[in-house]
Amino acid sequence: MMSAPALSPIGKVFVVAAFIEAITWAGLLLGMFFKYQTASVDLGLSLVSLFGRAHGVAFLLYVVVAVLTGVRQRWPVWALGLAILAALPPLVTVPLEMWFRRRGLLSPRS
Repeated sequence: MMSAPALSPIGKVFVVAAFIEAITWAGLLLGMFFKYQTASVDLGLSLVSLFGRAHGVAFLLYVVVAVLTGVRQRWPVWALGLAILAALPPLVTVPLEMWFRRRGLLSPRS
């Protein structure tokens, strides 16, 4: 099995930002489930409030990190566009990060 290339410092930051963005998305979805689909409305409201704020910050952080990474790593325009679009649907940033890692887009530039 072939291992993924090493990550650049900004690539590592991108990986962390993608993971945090996905975790906060998951928390927000969980909160919405409890709020709208169960009798645990208070728990749902608490989770939505907590993860809603956290996800707002994580979303903005991810977009800024994606742009910085794209510029520093000299990504093609399609890669930067995909990275930004990946923040919109739930839980897409992690599979995108894994794909970018395999393609070498997060590796040190030579």
